[in-house]
Amino acid sequence: MNSILFYAILLSLLPIAELRGGIPYAIANNINPFIAYFICVGANILAFPIVFFFLEFLHPLFLKIDLYKNLFDKFVIKTREKLNDKIKKYGFWGLMLFVMIPLPVTGAYTGSFAAWLFNIPKKKAFLSVVLGVVISGIIVTTIMLTGIEAFQFLLKDIK
Repeated sequence: MNSILFYAILLSLLPIAELRGGIPYAIANNINPFIAYFICVGANILAFPIVFFFLEFLHPLFLKIDLYKNLFDKFVIKTREKLNDKIKKYGFWGLMLFVMIPLPVTGAYTGSFAAWLFNIPKKKAFLSVVLGVVISGIIVTTIMLTGIEAFQFLLKDIK
């Protein structure tokens, strides 16, 4: 596997970067935007099963550690404050909109956690997260491509 694609996948799997890091990295390293999009979106969708596996199987064990429990409780409070109204009012669509916004601390990981936290049925939550990731990928890819074109246009004018 191409090392650039490997790093793009790795970035897309990281909770902070997600596809917002993977797609720009791949495109900046001359990977075809179409390929970058599909590989990074596919990798980012894996956040959903990763989060649910952790929360269902490992989380109960980690709750026995005070430091983890305190950090987790703070994260739950912040997530509830941030998403409670949106999830209750808009449900499926609110979760999808939250996931699709390509900003830090939004995305598949936080969306999957919110789905678990608000007891959204898994199939419905998965579809919502997947749609959000797909749309977010389109937004990030479009921004990258238009940004590159605009930058090249400016450089052409300078010469």
